[in-house]
Amino acid sequence: MEQLNRFDRILAILIQLQSKKTVKAQELANRFEVSLRTIYRDIKSLTAAGIPIIGEAGLGYELVDGYKIPPMMFSKAEITSFVAAEKLVFKFIDQEMKNHFSSALYKLKAIIRSSDKDWMETIDKHVVMKSIGHSQQSKALPNTLTVLFQCIAQRNVLQISYQAAYQSETTVREIEPIGVFHESNHWYIYAFCLVRNDYRQFRTDRICDIKILDQVQFKQHPKLEEYLAERELDAIMTRVVIHVDQPFAHYLHWERKYFGFKEESIKDDRIEMIFDVKNPDMGFARWFLMFGDRADIISPQSLKDTVKSLLQVQIKRLI
Repeated sequence: MEQLNRFDRILAILIQLQSKKTVKAQELANRFEVSLRTIYRDIKSLTAAGIPIIGEAGLGYELVDGYKIPPMMFSKAEITSFVAAEKLVFKFIDQEMKNHFSSALYKLKAIIRSSDKDWMETIDKHVVMKSIGHSQQSKALPNTLTVLFQCIAQRNVLQISYQAAYQSETTVREIEPIGVFHESNHWYIYAFCLVRNDYRQFRTDRICDIKILDQVQFKQHPKLEEYLAERELDAIMTRVVIHVDQPFAHYLHWERKYFGFKEESIKDDRIEMIFDVKNPDMGFARWFLMFGDRADIISPQSLKDTVKSLLQVQIKRLI
């Protein structure tokens, strides 16, 4: 990030102290790209200025409960980011969370200057985000994400009715939620399943019913970040190489990241794209069919065979 001058950095530290209960010095040092010694000096300057900060090096710092500073002035760039965030958030969260976000945004608009309100409203009228094409939440459950976040914060056990892709009937599971993540245009909950006695991930739009139980989680679970990192390490990857016609290659830039794209280069007036794919004979093969008339599969042979089989089935259906 761009290096801040000392005054701006100290002000930003104060704002961050207001944003969460406890902030560790290393967290601040990483954010502002300065040494721990610099952070300790900045904290000392804040306390010398009368800001009631409690804590110490190694344990973290926090503001005395109840202490607040007056509302901050926002720059036009920050206000613009609020508009962008609102447009994006409304496409990816459930209805109950949208209502809470709208309430928070009204409070934010109430404390900014009139000229900035005009700026915000003008931008808002000229920014439109079209539908992403599918619902990310079950239509029967307009508050799935809200319940999940509440459950994670309270460390309760959750009961869900789940419609797995490979089953026609729903199953009832009791799970200990660990974290929520967004991947390949879907929200997932990672949890310890008490029915299977193992860790599982569940797609939120396949949850048909959800209920927070009085039972509190009894296990200590690994962090979500550790699970995601381990999953990537354990995955068996297949190297896929394709050649795409140059005039058409840029059309793939948006979606290719969902299919393990690694790098590209120019090969004989064509664009060579390299992917590391978990299962190229499934999703990647069907994705390739969308632009197969403008590209060639260089490797592996198994992917070529899969695409041929899919085409043969499609041809029979067209006869």
